Amino acid sequence: MEQRTLGRTGRDVGVVGLGAWQLGADWGKVSEADALAVLHASADAGVTFIDTADVYGDGRSETLIARFLRERAGEAFFVATKMGRRVPQVPEAYHLDAFRAWLDRSRTNLGVDTVDLVQLHCPPTPVYSRDEVFDALDELVAERRIAAYGVSVETCDEALAAIARPGVASVQIILNAFRLKPLERVLPAASAAGVGIIARVPLASGLLSGRYGRDTAFGADDHRNFNRHGEAFDVGETFSGVDYETGLAAVERLRPLVPDGATMAQFALRWIIDQPGVSVVIPGARSAEQARANAGAADLAPLGSEARDEVRRVYDELIRPLVHDRW
Repeated sequence: MEQRTLGRTGRDVGVVGLGAWQLGADWGKVSEADALAVLHASADAGVTFIDTADVYGDGRSETLIARFLRERAGEAFFVATKMGRRVPQVPEAYHLDAFRAWLDRSRTNLGVDTVDLVQLHCPPTPVYSRDEVFDALDELVAERRIAAYGVSVETCDEALAAIARPGVASVQIILNAFRLKPLERVLPAASAAGVGIIARVPLASGLLSGRYGRDTAFGADDHRNFNRHGEAFDVGETFSGVDYETGLAAVERLRPLVPDGATMAQFALRWIIDQPGVSVVIPGARSAEQARANAGAADLAPLGSEARDEVRRVYDELIRPLVHDRW
């Protein structure tokens, strides 16, 4: 698999990683056996970057990754976690003592002394302007609790504020064929600063897989059911904030662009990989088959200008009014 440097971490990772939210919660039930099968299939396919968070299943995702790391002892993986969403979302919650406590829990869950990358998990916007927050993160690096830090953001303005911080190694942001705004300023700014870009929600919660229809039903424990209007967290995390019916229509416009022998999901992932400045894309998977298929996107040839132009047209005509000014 193609390797790219993850920003200021200085470490290379496979261009397709694994998002491990599904292995914790909020996507329907994933058994322990299936979760481990996803991790092993991803690794076998060349994935080296795994993204999780302390809040995914309240630590379940992290502990499953720890078991996987033990089973693959001697192999090199880059594990990033996130912190901050297990407490009330007020800026005052983000301070050094809290960071130490949160990280000590994640280090235990993951079975590591030093976390490769910790990311603030979509914190309140005022956090990005608080010097003491980033001083505390620098202290955690000095203490070797973490090797590097970054942020996971909701908006492009938050991403730009983070990129301006000299210690930020990476920015995680929603980027897919339904979220083109980061291409305008965020990716160029990150490239200029040497900050890595981790592209999350790459398939718009599965819409861009092309496997869903108007009659698709999602379980009660699946955020694609319970968060369609932002009832639990930012609605942009569910279907990228796009109305479900509009998303289905957009997918049908894009489907003819899928290369022979590829899936719609692989096309959508390849489109992200082709964007200048992207370090790694992190699709999730609930089965080993999905994990292998996602990794296969790295083997596709770069998409041509026709595909790029049509993605832009579909976005401008159908999606832009729904999301462009919100995030």
